[in-house]
Amino acid sequence: MNGKPVSASQVVMTQLVLPSHTNALDSIFGGVIMSWIDICGAIAAQRHAGKEVVTASLDDLSFVAPVYKGWVVNLKGSVNFVSTTSMEVGVRIDAENPKTGEVFHTATAYLTFVAIGSNGKPSSVPPLICETETEKRRFAEGKTRRELRLARRKRSD
Repeated sequence: MNGKPVSASQVVMTQLVLPSHTNALDSIFGGVIMSWIDICGAIAAQRHAGKEVVTASLDDLSFVAPVYKGWVVNLKGSVNFVSTTSMEVGVRIDAENPKTGEVFHTATAYLTFVAIGSNGKPSSVPPLICETETEKRRFAEGKTRRELRLARRKRSD
């Protein structure tokens, strides 16, 4: 199976925070951002795998700053690491205040997706080709996170 470069999986999504997305403080519900993260991550994973994917886990999600009604949310995602049938996708979320032009880092998340074959079972994915030092670093960090996830799962079994 031929590998695919990280650039082939990259996703950029933009969302406008509407009143239906906010709470009584006019800031966005965390669950709305989580939904957008899952969609962004799934698109990146599907682009890499070339097949349907399912979300297996969301490792870390840290909200750094609030996002308010009327602001723009930009999500950037790409595959960081691949194993046999699974892929780790990193998603960075930045919010933009359209009145001031200021951009705020809002959250970062790491998700694991599993590729699904036509038989409904996990299916192999292409190797990841890391072309830059940043991509190589993210691959190594993703591998470490995978090992930690597997150890955590083993302890809970």
